[in-house]
Amino acid sequence: MAPFDRVVLIFNPNSTGNAKDKAAELRSELSVRVPQLPVELSATQHPGHARDLARDAARDGQPLLVSVSGDGGYNEVVNGVMASGSQQAVCAVLAAGNANDHRRTTREQPLADTIVAGNVSRIDLLKLTVDGATRYAHSYIGLGLTPVVAVDLEKGGKGSLREMATTVRAFVRFRPFEIARPDGNRERFDSIVFANINQMAKVATLSKDEGRPDDGTFEVITLRHTAKWRILTTALRAASRGLGPQPSVREYAFTTVKPMPLQIDGEVMDLAAGVEVRVEIAARALRTLL
Repeated sequence: MAPFDRVVLIFNPNSTGNAKDKAAELRSELSVRVPQLPVELSATQHPGHARDLARDAARDGQPLLVSVSGDGGYNEVVNGVMASGSQQAVCAVLAAGNANDHRRTTREQPLADTIVAGNVSRIDLLKLTVDGATRYAHSYIGLGLTPVVAVDLEKGGKGSLREMATTVRAFVRFRPFEIARPDGNRERFDSIVFANINQMAKVATLSKDEGRPDDGTFEVITLRHTAKWRILTTALRAASRGLGPQPSVREYAFTTVKPMPLQIDGEVMDLAAGVEVRVEIAARALRTLL
């Protein structure tokens, strides 16, 4: 029995990553290789629409939902599937964005080949709970320097030279943050990243044997507050030889002390002061193609 009864390609028609054309190309290829498999194009109309499209599609039959996007668009599709409650839907991503950490680090073969073969795998998700509200991440959740740079990138524009200048400006202006742990102790950091993958192109590179998305744990990469030259040294080490093995956990909880941004799979959300935050592993929660 085939693992899915149709393919739904969800894309932003105004994407700078040429998502519309990439979705059309994949549909054309599949029409030749698996002509019996229906393929639908589903264009988003506004931010957050991909989540609604994925949720509604997942409730009908056994669809394969392909996000033709970067990490942020794929996050919406994954959350839509999780919100649907479906146990049959399968998710995948066709890279078409500025950052494609998830596809780059988990890719085993071209997506069309995997669809034709029908090889479905299961991976973990990061479950983020903020004051009782739940959201899922397929790759990482970041606090501190990571979301600050992301906010400035949205304001300053993307492109290699502009990104470099924006990153430098954000780094210069950045200030540390404080959190309260469940035991009441307060800790001060420059950065915390909860990672479900072993590489993050603009944040950190872990050792090759760490950070599998199906091992039932996630890695916690912390940088306690220190001199900025030390932060820069750590960033250079991450970009060159990697940070090495990091602590692996199944959950991590804290309370914010002041308002702060949080980045989840490339998208930024704001946390108020005094909110309880919990990150847990949702083991093998997502059916996917790698």
